Amino acid sequence: MSPRKRDEPVRLTKIYTRGGDGGETSLGDGSRVSKLDLRVAAYGAVDELNSTLGLVLALPDLDPDLRDPLERIQNELFDVGADLSVPFSPDDGRLRVTQASVDELERLCDIHNERLPELKSFVLPGGNEAGARLNLARAVCRRAELAALAAGREVEVDPLAPVYLNRLSDLLFILARAANAGGVERLWRPGA
Repeated sequence: MSPRKRDEPVRLTKIYTRGGDGGETSLGDGSRVSKLDLRVAAYGAVDELNSTLGLVLALPDLDPDLRDPLERIQNELFDVGADLSVPFSPDDGRLRVTQASVDELERLCDIHNERLPELKSFVLPGGNEAGARLNLARAVCRRAELAALAAGREVEVDPLAPVYLNRLSDLLFILARAANAGGVERLWRPGA
């Protein structure tokens, strides 16, 4: 069997394999590790994040200005998970997070934040349904970032993976505010 080309979709013919019944799983390079391996926790958190974005995208009336980048980001999160699922070695030819992806998140942050009123306090999560779901995604994204950083303390991971997640959490915060634009933004009032 010839190796899969980089742009060729993954083929899944059988979903269960019984290979993980003993508490181990395979990384993207085929090596076996404990399911408690911090890399598994990291790409598992990225998968959870992707699922929360699926909840956002399930909203039928989601603004296309939010939907379009989130659909692309969902695909990129599979790339991030693939990156975290293989031992890191610079220039190994594997699918890796790129600086261009981080730069694009920053560009989206700037575009969407420019349209919002200046913040005068921390924003309480909530608002309309899209805003609330985006805030949940932001919180899960922060956890995924921390999981990637924790994995990086034990094994070498792509240093751009947690950077991407950090920038994505910023974008999700901004998009939550954008989803709630025009409504009342509930601000934190210390001691209230």
